[in-house]
Amino acid sequence: MAFLIGITLLTISPAYADHDRAVTTEQMPRQAQEFIARYFPGEKIAYAKKESDFFEVIYEVMFTNGSKVEFRRNGAWKEVDCRYSSLPAGIVSMPIETKVQELYPGAAVIKIERDKQEVEVKLNNGMELTFDRSHNLIGIDD
Repeated sequence: MAFLIGITLLTISPAYADHDRAVTTEQMPRQAQEFIARYFPGEKIAYAKKESDFFEVIYEVMFTNGSKVEFRRNGAWKEVDCRYSSLPAGIVSMPIETKVQELYPGAAVIKIERDKQEVEVKLNNGMELTFDRSHNLIGIDD
């Protein structure tokens, strides 16, 4: 019986994985709406979508200038990628920004990702720096 249930779950699992649907920013959590208004005022949104899978819900917003922001279910940002320009001031914490300028004067952060354990930033010179949640540098990759 357990085998049959397992096979059934494996069969229907792909139907529920990677479920994406278009949303408006008004349908996103308030924290995400406030982040967009604060850091991307006046930027035109190309699309916004809600990605659902078994374990998490992610909201993704793509702007017409190529910048992209991902938010968690609660509206906290998960990733900000400005690809062609530096991140808006205030997104990168001061300790991380200070360390970046100490190691790579004049470099700009163009992407930042965070999870429960780490924060990773990508610089416009191609370098990637990893910090722990206390903002201590724990890795550099080129």
